[in-house]
Amino acid sequence: MKLIENYGNLVGRILISIIFLMAGASKIPGYEATQGYMEAMGVPGALLPIVIATEIVGALAIILGYKTRLAAFLLAGFSLVSALFFHLDFADQTQSILFMKNVAIAGGFLFLVANGAGYVSVDNGMPEKQ
Repeated sequence: MKLIENYGNLVGRILISIIFLMAGASKIPGYEATQGYMEAMGVPGALLPIVIATEIVGALAIILGYKTRLAAFLLAGFSLVSALFFHLDFADQTQSILFMKNVAIAGGFLFLVANGAGYVSVDNGMPEKQ
C-alpha cells in the first residue's frame, strides 16, 4: 500500500500533464494554423507563445513536482479559460465533451493544489527509499 501511496502521485502527475506537454509541443510546428484558430475564436494570436510556454513549462513542473501547487493552480485556470473561449458551443456535442474534459482536468489540478506533489517530487526533496 505504501508503494501505491508513494508513487501514485507521480503517475497521476504524469498522466494529467502529458496532454499539456503534447499540446504545447504540437503547437510549435503548427504555429500559423494554431494562431489562425485562436484569432478566429477572438483570442489574439500574439498570445500563442505564452500559451505554448504555459502548456510545456507547466506540464514539466507538474511532472517533476516542482512548485506543484502554483503550477497546478495556473494550469487549472488555463483549462477553465480555454474551456470558456474554445469549447462553449453546447449545441455541438464534441465541443460540449471538450468543455467537460477541460473542467475535469481543472478539478484534477485543484487536487494537486490542495494536496501537493506527494512523495516523489522536487517539492518534497526527491526522497530516497526509506
